[in-house]
Amino acid sequence: MKKFSVVIAGGGSTFTPGIVMMMLDNLDRFPIKKLKLYDNDGDRQGILGEALEILLKEQAPEIEFSYTTDPETAFSDVDFCMAHIRVGKYAMREKDEKVPLRHGVFGQETCGPGGIAYGMRSITGMLEIIDYMEKYSPDCWMLNYSNPAAIVAEACRVMRPESKVLNICDMPVGTLRRMSQIIGKAPEELEVRYFGLNHFGWWTSVKDTEGHEYIDQIRNYVSEHGYLTQIEVDTQHTDPSWQETHKKAKDILAVTPDYLPNTYLKYYLYPDYVFEHMKDHPEFTRANEVMQGREKTVFDHAQQIIAKGTAEGIAFDIDAHATFIVDLARAIAFNTHERMVMIVENNGAIANFPDDAMVEVPCIVGTDGPEALTQGKIPAFQQAMMVQQVTVEKLVVEAYVENSYQKMWQALTLSKTVPSAQVAKELLDDLIIENAGTWPELH
Repeated sequence: MKKFSVVIAGGGSTFTPGIVMMMLDNLDRFPIKKLKLYDNDGDRQGILGEALEILLKEQAPEIEFSYTTDPETAFSDVDFCMAHIRVGKYAMREKDEKVPLRHGVFGQETCGPGGIAYGMRSITGMLEIIDYMEKYSPDCWMLNYSNPAAIVAEACRVMRPESKVLNICDMPVGTLRRMSQIIGKAPEELEVRYFGLNHFGWWTSVKDTEGHEYIDQIRNYVSEHGYLTQIEVDTQHTDPSWQETHKKAKDILAVTPDYLPNTYLKYYLYPDYVFEHMKDHPEFTRANEVMQGREKTVFDHAQQIIAKGTAEGIAFDIDAHATFIVDLARAIAFNTHERMVMIVENNGAIANFPDDAMVEVPCIVGTDGPEALTQGKIPAFQQAMMVQQVTVEKLVVEAYVENSYQKMWQALTLSKTVPSAQVAKELLDDLIIENAGTWPELH
């Protein structure tokens, strides 16, 4: 079986060790010849890189491993780029969450004003690594799971339409794992129908390989418990704030009981509830939870490995839910026609929705990339919500391209999370100050 060369863009991310462990766990399915880490923050990446170098020498010495801040070294001679960058790191995420609170609006990593601010920063970083990839390895595929995926995907559609970039998110996978717990089936036995935008969608069917439909059983459970399960099924979505989010799914379901909702819809359907929960502890948001939790744990483990000179007894968690990344790489490499929920240009997949919208739907993935499966027409309520949200995302990208203050103001005003144009303007002026040097200058 052919072996592949992979670069992880965002090598200093707290997710990098889990992704590496996941790939080591799947070497029989996706053999790796060469693995590189790339990050523009050498000091941060260096800690993880040194620890992973020790671990790989012990667990997979046949893999040629390196880490670098030099784009040519990183992106030369690679088959796949796995991208999970965070422009501004957690310091800027903290601002994304806390600045909106000053204006009576919740702050969140990918939704509302925080997601818009993050999106404006991410576009520049994503275009940069796409250009490095195409310059040094023009046949390489990028598997992008950088947030906010909806805005990033729209920016790629507009500014790099011919690039070999596949946009995917772990939320549909993570929630499907919870559904599998509810019905006592393995996730790989289940096949779904789903429509929406990234972090903004609904499941219309959950069947097993024999065609048995489970959506009613799951709906009955979620109407009482949300997506909370007795057995935790991943390591990423278990913090207290995530448990509250899984629980809130029962209230989201009550609004649209025909379909199973993505948990992120709570930010659009219950923004007042989210704000009320956040305003009581404005100094401690999700960013602080992550920095004191996963961030501290991952870097503590890395430093222990470096200090001891061995990874024995100091294991990084395997991001089991992230096997979807290997599934995607295998689909491209071996033409497996894997069925996966991905972010793609609509082009009729949702019949009564704009063709140029970046939607999230099941696709069949092979050597030529994803082919979206038709989901038919969607109900008026979901259609109206999606039109509003996709227009916000398009306006953000237009604001970036045109350096337009007006379009950013319109994007914030149109967001279902912001109560008025006046609040949107005050928020925008504050965000411009806080994001100085990381956004294009708006006029």
